[in-house]
Amino acid sequence: MIVRWRRAAVGLLALAVLGLAGLGPAGCRRGDSTHEFMAVFAPLLADPIPHAVCYGPHRDGQRPGGPDPSAAQVREDLVLMEKHWSLLRVYGADPVAATLLEAIRETGSAMKVVLGVWIAPDDPAGNAAQVAEGIRLANAYRDVVVGVSVGNETQVSWSAHRSDLDALIGYVKQVRAGVHVPITVADDFNFWNKPESARLSPELDFILVHAHPMWNGRQADEAVAWLAEQLAAVGALHPGRPLVLGETGWATSVADHGEQAELIKGIPGEAEQKAVYDAVRAWSRDTRRLVFWFEAFDENWKGGDDPVEVEKHWGVYRADRTPKAAVAP
Repeated sequence: MIVRWRRAAVGLLALAVLGLAGLGPAGCRRGDSTHEFMAVFAPLLADPIPHAVCYGPHRDGQRPGGPDPSAAQVREDLVLMEKHWSLLRVYGADPVAATLLEAIRETGSAMKVVLGVWIAPDDPAGNAAQVAEGIRLANAYRDVVVGVSVGNETQVSWSAHRSDLDALIGYVKQVRAGVHVPITVADDFNFWNKPESARLSPELDFILVHAHPMWNGRQADEAVAWLAEQLAAVGALHPGRPLVLGETGWATSVADHGEQAELIKGIPGEAEQKAVYDAVRAWSRDTRRLVFWFEAFDENWKGGDDPVEVEKHWGVYRADRTPKAAVAP
């Protein structure tokens, strides 16, 4: 009786955290997979709610595909991230992900990870390798990995790596068959609010939603209200499916040319980033909403040669690991 009561309490806590207190048995898919999500994530969502972050580990002179950060550099990053966050997500089942998971285990860190499986268009061999390694890592590090995200922004119309939806669903099913943690797919709100997303969501334990106020023409003081509006729209299309905000942030630099100059209206800068960061954290706490901030560190390998290109400047730490205003002591 005590064990059953505790499991029920865990489920109710997670439902409240995710804004799903009205969800009944009809919200569960394939028996108890939504309950499985609740059971895994609820301990992380106890009061105070954890803060989560997206982690791109590559420093200056490094990039995906190599060279990668050293184990010592990853451990240095982990020490910095532990000061502010207890949950992070990575985007691929790559060697550096294995390095991170091993560092968490070796150091005895309490950090938990949502592991990524990178899915690329027209690359069945590469995708198969990612799926296999994602399954291996999730099983080898069951004490660290609390979920697996299959694919990142592969479906939204503007994606540079759009992939076939049926193929993506196939990869999701392969990962689900091989792991014992909740499964998700990460994509932009502007896919999840479209009818075609209804083909994908029944395959998932929860939905990982990306929503960037800055890219959508908002000012810093509009960010939280806009985020709430987008999540409400996604929730209306996918009733009963847990929603996690998988990316949101505010950049500290924007170039004065190209698409970013056309679409971004909000003022970039450290003060503005801190204002949005603090507001999102407060909103996350007050509404019991799990939010992954994008991102921990600036990534100068991204984008073009322009040093102020926006994709380089989403971190609350600079690429050299010095803190910006949002996380400064």
